[in-house]
Amino acid sequence: MSATVLVVEDESAIQELIAYNLRNAGYTAVCTNSAEQAAAMVNEVLPDLVLLDWMLPGKSGIELARSLRRDPRTKPIPVIMLTARVDERDKVIGLETGADDYVTKPFSPRELIARIKAVLRRSLPEASDEILDIGGVQINPMTHRVTVTDLNDGTHEKELLLSPTEYRLLYFLMAHAERVHTRAQLLDRVWGDHVFVEDRTVDVHIRRLRKALDVAGKADLVQTVRGAGYRFSTHSESEICRLPCAGQ
Repeated sequence: MSATVLVVEDESAIQELIAYNLRNAGYTAVCTNSAEQAAAMVNEVLPDLVLLDWMLPGKSGIELARSLRRDPRTKPIPVIMLTARVDERDKVIGLETGADDYVTKPFSPRELIARIKAVLRRSLPEASDEILDIGGVQINPMTHRVTVTDLNDGTHEKELLLSPTEYRLLYFLMAHAERVHTRAQLLDRVWGDHVFVEDRTVDVHIRRLRKALDVAGKADLVQTVRGAGYRFSTHSESEICRLPCAGQ
């Protein structure tokens, strides 16, 4: 069964071009020209990916992306923002809103299809079936569930609702706990399509991951190593600095 892509684009020529290329690539394309219609169609179709234009009549694409991320049913659906905005600040806003990728107009249909394939690939569960449980965070690739133990009582578990990219990022960091990974390494191992993705994308998804973990007081498990990269660690930075291997 082919993946279903919901195309939310108000320019009919661009919408038709995207739908044509999606169908040629073997996908099922479902199209609409407004965020309001898209919200209803998401609940009906539950697509595998949403290709979302930023500037739409009425409700904006950014507003729709936020609402998709707030709803537990639609939060796991990957979102690619499509826009003529090229400023870095706009890209950061789009990613922080919950987009998994960001494509600027004008775009190459071949590149767009490549990005869609890459994002859909990232949304699949990990090949490994190993359950990881570190620092009160448990990730189960068989069920695709992430649970955390609340720091307040040490027993109450909460389930985290992560986007596909956040899930893969967390799994990779936990599978290589205590190791420091550069942005380039994370792009290569988590995104896999780093030719298309900027380094800043990693920073945005790290912030989103920390925000998700913070509901149970676990944000500090994802640490920034200044000048080096990021790691998942159960040791505080002060504890790490006291270790003998830290240049002492």
